[in-house]
Amino acid sequence: VFEARVAAQVAAEKKLATQMGTQIHASGNFRRVVELIRAGAIGPVRRCHIWLRGGGSAGDRPKETPPVPKGLHWDIWLGPAPERPYHPCYVPHDWHYWWDFGGGAFGNMGCHDLDLAFWALDLRHPTTIEGTGSPVHAESTPKQLHVTYEFAARDQMPPVTVTWSHGPEGPAIYDELPKREGRKFWGVFVGDNGILLANYPEHALLPKEKYADFKPPEPSIPDSIGHHKEWIQACKTGSPTTCNFDYSGAVTEAVLLGNIAYRVGKKLQWDPTNMKFPNHPDAEAYLQREYRKGWTL
Repeated sequence: VFEARVAAQVAAEKKLATQMGTQIHASGNFRRVVELIRAGAIGPVRRCHIWLRGGGSAGDRPKETPPVPKGLHWDIWLGPAPERPYHPCYVPHDWHYWWDFGGGAFGNMGCHDLDLAFWALDLRHPTTIEGTGSPVHAESTPKQLHVTYEFAARDQMPPVTVTWSHGPEGPAIYDELPKREGRKFWGVFVGDNGILLANYPEHALLPKEKYADFKPPEPSIPDSIGHHKEWIQACKTGSPTTCNFDYSGAVTEAVLLGNIAYRVGKKLQWDPTNMKFPNHPDAEAYLQREYRKGWTL
């Protein structure tokens, strides 16, 4: 969390062109979802649920110490992480599932999918975070995880609860949805007057009969010139990308805070200004780690 905050602060101070690789943010579908939420198509939104059906975990650290492959500089690959022997369970892919290197399935996909909730609901910093899931492992990430965030009211938007789930068991809201319509979507926005379902290419409004003759608002968010083109344009002109570090840094922090709440097993209150957990200061040890000798920030 400390690193995400520093990256955003330095980018702002230096007026740097920045962009997180949430490619789908440039899609027309995401824009239409944001417009529907902001236009009140389903009324005030008080709950939002995001579900990643996959997951992954590494288990215990291997005992074998095979030789480092030719062409891999293992010491550089480790970077600031604690020293350990090379093993193919880390490189090239499954580093994702070790706390020393990654954030698990949530770290992989959280920013991609929570992006829509943050954009549509104008979210920034949660007030509380709580996480449960597979038994906590000291070194590897959970195969199943459920995180609940609470966000305060924003302008005309009421307080909202946002959940993240990964693994075969989705949030309970899916039991209330028609299977054919509900199971193909990974995002559910629950409003006072209806439900909006979303995935990357499409969205839907429920109940179907209520929205049979619904006319969506005229598009108001300009189309993106394309995720990669936004980056090139920002480098050339200084114009901000839509996923610049000021915006995406807050999304990143939220994902990392979810992993912290899961690891400590407590509902955490979050003070974003001072980067403190007022009710559980012991959890602050996870905000920043000690770097291996030769690495500093």
